[in-house]
Amino acid sequence: MKQLPLTKQQLIAAMISLSLGSAAQAALTINGSTDTGSSARMSWGGADSLSEARNIMYKSNSSTIKKIDNGSGTTTSNSFGSSNNSYNTTYRGAFGSSDMIPISTDSRSVAVIDAETGESIYEKDADVARPMASITKVMTAMVVLDAGLDMREEITLDPEDFVGPKRASSNLKSGDRMNRAEILLMALMKSENPAAKSLARNYPGGYNAFMRAMNRKAQDLGMTTAFFGDPTGLDKRNVASPKDLVKMVRAAGNYDVIRRFSTTKSYDFFVSNYSSGNRTYKANNTSSLVRDGSYPIGISKTGFINEAGRCVVMETRVNNRPAIIVILGANSSATRWGDAKNILNSLATRRTV
Repeated sequence: MKQLPLTKQQLIAAMISLSLGSAAQAALTINGSTDTGSSARMSWGGADSLSEARNIMYKSNSSTIKKIDNGSGTTTSNSFGSSNNSYNTTYRGAFGSSDMIPISTDSRSVAVIDAETGESIYEKDADVARPMASITKVMTAMVVLDAGLDMREEITLDPEDFVGPKRASSNLKSGDRMNRAEILLMALMKSENPAAKSLARNYPGGYNAFMRAMNRKAQDLGMTTAFFGDPTGLDKRNVASPKDLVKMVRAAGNYDVIRRFSTTKSYDFFVSNYSSGNRTYKANNTSSLVRDGSYPIGISKTGFINEAGRCVVMETRVNNRPAIIVILGANSSATRWGDAKNILNSLATRRTV
């Protein structure tokens, strides 16, 4: 179904309808008004976006963070951005034996784990810290959501949001205005660097406080090799090992907003700008696997700068079991996606016990 552009009237209606709602509810209602016949639609990985969003928005005790018990070894509740978004499954056993999956990869560093048991099922230089590029934005999103900020608050992009460690292309402009939820969606789905920078700048205490919170969050998650120098990933100092990025992706799985936003296939943003005029920004997910929809992907984030190569992290579900995949340092997009498909196909044929 063709998505319709989000109008300012629909956005206002959504804000009014959510006046008593939580930040997460506000984040998940940027797809339009409460009138199902006229609302714009966001694709949650192929499902009916409006009904899927509202299933999360209006269930009791809705919160920004969805707790997932991965410690018991028996039950895990996961939400995936595929054709059926919610799974509540009891898992038994592991991905076959403890042997690594029989594949070879061309990327520099790779880690694949059974997300329920924590069992490593493929490693390649998985302890080596490497630049992570825009995978950084997963941590950026967690810090924003941890702060419990009003997702309906309008944010205006400033010239400083376009200044970073590297020059990077962007379809955004200084003076563009969107609410915090839309900017977060743009950072996770389209990987817009000024969007991530503006989220950090509008954090309580400002940009420097945000960077301290990012590194503190990494320490709290036990990411001993991680360092964050900026919220976008353009800074080559942003590094972590694949094993530490597994910890980050596992933590990100506790946030429904990150699950939904990072696996949104496409969205038409209505962008206000006093100087240059209003416009519709048609954006697609940076992951070809998310856009294609052939694999059940629950969290996704790509990355690229010259120092990092092509990177991707993702959570998937194969044979009713969750797995986390981290790929760093691919020398081309074809290598990155070739390695990812090789891993996914190997998991699909791996015997479970």
